[in-house]
Amino acid sequence: MTMTMTTTTHILQDQEQLNAIAKRMKRAHGQMGAVIRMLEDDRSCEEIVTQMAAVGKAINTAAFKLIAASLKECIEEATVDREVVTEKLQKLFLSLA
Repeated sequence: MTMTMTTTTHILQDQEQLNAIAKRMKRAHGQMGAVIRMLEDDRSCEEIVTQMAAVGKAINTAAFKLIAASLKECIEEATVDREVVTEKLQKLFLSLA
């Protein structure tokens, strides 16, 4: 009797996607530093909120990319319980909306 082990979680393996997501997060990190400096330098509310919106968009875009890439891999992998992982990824996606 052969036993196939399936997992219910997924770790992104696509190094190109991981690098792109990390690059986007590093950009967001830099933008956060700019927001802090703007607060300390008494910049206008409009300028600060505009920069905060850019940070939020960068983080959300990175999260969406991570979910999309993970979902693609999940569908292609035979070792994953696709239904369970897909449901988890969908919940993550909805948590960003």
